[in-house]
This record gives sequence, C-alpha cells and structure tokens, in this order.
Amino acid sequence: MLAYVIRRVLYAIPILIGVNLITFVLFFSVNSPDDIARMQLGVKRVTPEAIQIWKHERGYDLPMLYNSTQSGLERFTDTIFFQKSIRLFLFHFGRSDSGRDIGYDIRQRMWPSLAIAVPVFIVGLLTNITFALLIVFFRSTYVELSAVVLTVVLMSISSLFYIIAGQYLVGKLMHLVPISGYAGGFSAFKFLVLPVAVGVASGIGSGTRWYRTLFLEEYGKDYVRTARAKGLSEIQVLFRHVLKNGMVPILTGAVVILPLLFTGNLILESFFGIPGLGSYTIDAIQSQDFAIVRTMVFLGSVLYILGLLLTDISYTLVDPRIRLT
Repeated sequence: MLAYVIRRVLYAIPILIGVNLITFVLFFSVNSPDDIARMQLGVKRVTPEAIQIWKHERGYDLPMLYNSTQSGLERFTDTIFFQKSIRLFLFHFGRSDSGRDIGYDIRQRMWPSLAIAVPVFIVGLLTNITFALLIVFFRSTYVELSAVVLTVVLMSISSLFYIIAGQYLVGKLMHLVPISGYAGGFSAFKFLVLPVAVGVASGIGSGTRWYRTLFLEEYGKDYVRTARAKGLSEIQVLFRHVLKNGMVPILTGAVVILPLLFTGNLILESFFGIPGLGSYTIDAIQSQDFAIVRTMVFLGSVLYILGLLLTDISYTLVDPRIRLT
C-alpha cells in the first residue's frame, strides 16, 4: 500500500501544476495586472506611477510565463507564474494582493466552515440513507410512489429557495434564530442551526434518490434471494446484507467529500454571513485578488486528490477482496 500511496502522490504533482497553470491563464485572460492594481488601490483615477509601484512591490511587473530578457532557466523562473505558484507546493501561501496573511486568514476561517460543513455532511448522509432504506423497505407500494414524487419535487427546487424560505419563516416570522451573522464559542450554535438545517434539507431529494437506486440494485442480486430463502426477515436482509454491500459506493461518494469540507460551503456562508473559507473565496473573486484565488484553487485540488486517495484506501477496509496495486 505504501508504494501505491507514493505513486499517487507523485502523480498528483503534474496535476497540481496543470491546475495552477489553467487557473493562471484563465484569471489573467480576464484581468490584467493593471486591472488588479486599480482594484486594490481602490480609486478610479489612479496615476500610472502608482500602478507601477504597486505591481513592482508585489511582483506583477514581471512577464507572465516567459521572460525573454533573462537567460537559461531564469527565462521561466523570473516570471509571475513561477514566482506566484512555486511556493504553493511548500504550502507557503504568502500575502494577498491587499497585504493580508493568507495562511492566517485560512486558519481563522476554517473553523466556521467546518462548523457548517461537518454537521451538514453527517446529518445529511444519515438522513438520506435512512429515507432511502425506508423507501426500499416499502417498495412497490404507494409509500414508495409518494416518496419518489416528493424527492423529485425537492430536487426541482433551487437551493436558494430553501435559504430564503428558511430565513423568512424561521428567522423573520418565528424569530427562533438570527437570519445571519456569526459569533465564537457556544454562541455560534444559534447562528449555525438554520444554515445546517437548510443544507441538510436542500440535499434530501437528490441524496435519497441516489441511495434508493443503489439499494434497489443490491436488492435484485442473488445473495438477497439466498438470504430470504434462509428465512431472514426483510429488515434483517435490508440492514445485514443490502446496507453492508452498498457501503463501497457510499464510501465513493462520502470519503471523497471529507477533505473538501475544509473549503466550506460557498452559498450557505455567503447568504448567512458566516466568515468561512467559502465567503473568503467569493470575496477574493469579487475583489480580483489573484493571490487568494490561486491559493484556494490549489488547496481545493490538493484536498480533492487526498479525498480520492482516502476513497481507494477505504475500499480495502470495507471489502478485503480489493487490493491496491
């Protein structure tokens, strides 16, 4: 397994370089270093001298990808791409274009993001699997038909509707929890209840249908008929065999998401005013802060690759017949 992990880590290096290069090209296809300087200086009528000083202080006065004025390897290293990207591989994020310490911001904002993402993931996963098992248990009945129609309706509703409806009903009419905002310590609970509930509710439709399809496929296999022939009840068949054999595809969808919980939920954090990494990324895009954008894209890529690796390893834990080579 160690050789497999090392090989996957080595495979990740060219992938991360490619992701960084694509992010760089796309970002600077839309925004020039002069545009970034004007945005960060915060005034419409800024002098060319001020722009040049800002670019020189942050290294944006270098050529983009190739420096024809240099010789040898410096033709590639004395460029904006190399200077801004190479330190990411050492997890040295540097400072944002506005001068903030990106590493410090990430350490501060990761906890509000995790405070939303982890409960949404755990409660949502348990809720969806439970509903899916109940639908399978009542298969070929009006209960299943009604549940399928309901999940389609829930899937058809935009997640924005859940957010707005939740804020209006729970926050404004009932005054049970604040509509938006955040506080540290135990006071955070009242600010997180509604975002977590909305996050779980908005995923019930698609999640339940996916797990229902998964369990129904398992129900049609020979080992289920064999289990019934041995006299096991439907509940025993459902929980002892169907759920157990459905764990591999469940892990495929679940484990790969775990590292990405770190980067936060963009929409929920923005609407509920949670100062997490999701809102941090959106604010960076709006202010054209390339230093933060490239860091968050890089971090997301690393976490996704880590999630895929954890998924492969988890297969061997659920099914001993699987070998990593």
